This record gives sequence, C-alpha cells and structure tokens, in this order.
Amino acid sequence: MIAALDDTGKIAILRAPFPDHGGDLLFFPGGRREGGEDALTGVKRELKEEAGVTASSWTALGNYAMTLASTARIHLFLAQNLTLGPQELTENEQDFKLDWWPLDCALDAAEHGRFLLPAGPLALLLTTRRVD
Repeated sequence: MIAALDDTGKIAILRAPFPDHGGDLLFFPGGRREGGEDALTGVKRELKEEAGVTASSWTALGNYAMTLASTARIHLFLAQNLTLGPQELTENEQDFKLDWWPLDCALDAAEHGRFLLPAGPLALLLTTRRVD
C-alpha cells in the first residue's frame, strides 16, 4: 500500500463504491505482488497502474500481518518526488477515482471511518510522522 505525497503536501487517495461495506469508501493505491516481485517493485507498479503516478523517492513504513488467520503481510510505503501521468486501470478497477487530499482532511476522513481497510489510516498516520 502506498501513501503518495506530492510537493504541495497533498496525498493520493482513491475512492470507489463498495456497496457491501456501506458505499463509497477511500483507500490508497496498492495490491498484490505479481510473478516474483519484491514489495518495492510491486508498489511501484501498483502506484503507476492505479494512480498514474511514478515516484523517485521511496520510504518503507513497515510491514504488518493482515489477519491473525494468515501469514500474509501488508507492506506500507511513502512515495515522494512524484511524476503524474494517466491511470492504467484494469477492467475491475474502472470505478477507481483519484483525488488529492490535504493531509489534515485525509486524517479527518480516517477518524470518521471513511477508509475501506485499516492499513490506510495506519499508512496515513505513519506518513504524517515522516513529514512533520
């Protein structure tokens, strides 16, 4: 999962409808690794595909268990020094809408439960600690 922060202090947030979870929810770009990718290679690809963004600066924010029932880990990264381009969405991602939010507004959204997955607010919190 990637917290992509631009030079003005805004963060890339995706939004899509998740009717089973209560409607439009927020999340950061991210996804599964493909074919032998390491975590950093995977997040670079996912950021370009889902947000149309490349970054020249990457900071690992840690990796965490996804659930107690699985050994899968979620890797969190901060991406900076961004270059913007077009999204490269798959058929399953066509509803993904990209917005750029000020950090304080993103924190408010996290506080009000607007993120789909708990790793999003964690990545946001860790990002704010890196840029303050």
